Amino acid sequence: MLHEIMIAGFGGQGVMSMGQLIAYSGMIEEKQVSWLPSYGPEQRGGTANVSVIVSDEEVGSPVISRPTVAIVLNKPSFDKFEPMVAPGGVLIINSSMVKQKTSRTDIRVIEVPASEIASELGEPMVANTVILGAVLEVTKAVSTESVIESLKKVLSERKQHLIPINKAALEKGAELVK
Repeated sequence: MLHEIMIAGFGGQGVMSMGQLIAYSGMIEEKQVSWLPSYGPEQRGGTANVSVIVSDEEVGSPVISRPTVAIVLNKPSFDKFEPMVAPGGVLIINSSMVKQKTSRTDIRVIEVPASEIASELGEPMVANTVILGAVLEVTKAVSTESVIESLKKVLSERKQHLIPINKAALEKGAELVK
């Protein structure tokens, strides 16, 4: 099993924390993982992406050139990473922010209205977790239980009260792709 996951969006959309959740979850499950962040000129509002590899075998390099899964949270990220998805891979789009459609027929495309779902849940900041729920359901790279456990490490102590809403967001995202 090898998942090469690219997550991209604006700073402040939870790109890095999504990657951390996947990486920590992989470690909990005793898988081999790599987490490689890349920031634009500014953290909040600038572009950000993170490469995460989850594998049953040792990871040779953290660099991903043809992701098996690309998660794009905004249009600039769609423009940059949609062409890079490996044939047979998965492109997961926050359709609340990206209206553009792909012309590729060699990949699976999943549109998740993550921002709307997060607002319906009463917490707009969990849009990234809605997307993550869809990713977990599609890839089975790591378990939802491991992600919930990882939230305790990724969320600061003052944000621990958000774990239940994040759990609900994960479940909503998974329901969309079942």
